[in-house]
Amino acid sequence: MSERSPAPGGLDLVETLVNTLDVETGADSLDTPQGRARFGLTEDDVPGVRELRESLRATLLAHAGHPPHRVVTPLGELLAGAPLVVTVDAADGSAALAPAGDGSLPARVAAAVAEALVAGTWTRLKACEAADCHWAYYDRSPAGRGRWCSMQVCGARAKMRRYRAKEA
Repeated sequence: MSERSPAPGGLDLVETLVNTLDVETGADSLDTPQGRARFGLTEDDVPGVRELRESLRATLLAHAGHPPHRVVTPLGELLAGAPLVVTVDAADGSAALAPAGDGSLPARVAAAVAEALVAGTWTRLKACEAADCHWAYYDRSPAGRGRWCSMQVCGARAKMRRYRAKEA
């Protein structure tokens, strides 16, 4: 798990959602009232949000060039019904996509993805390649080729495994 700074703009929501599950320990903050409250969720919302989270994780793994961690519902299918509206700022005329209606979590995620697509930052949000981690992180490396959420933890472990395998 990383000490990186949060992803920019709406991608912070996506990063935070994906990171509600600690893959290594199995701890899921959506199991707690505080974790659900962070996203405005009820207990009934949790199964659908978990499906969304794992679909996002598979997409972020793809951004990093890795196969999905398991079979998931494609992200496009989960976001297809998310109602969005175009908003226009009266002061400067700038436009954006925003969640329509009650601002459901899928709609907020869809708006964040749309914002990131326009900004060109969507593919910079990735999932750590370490199978016991898959933590979401925003890749700020100049070439956009980051592989691990933390070079000090997951990156160091991977390099040590490679070194030991080579020495054996």
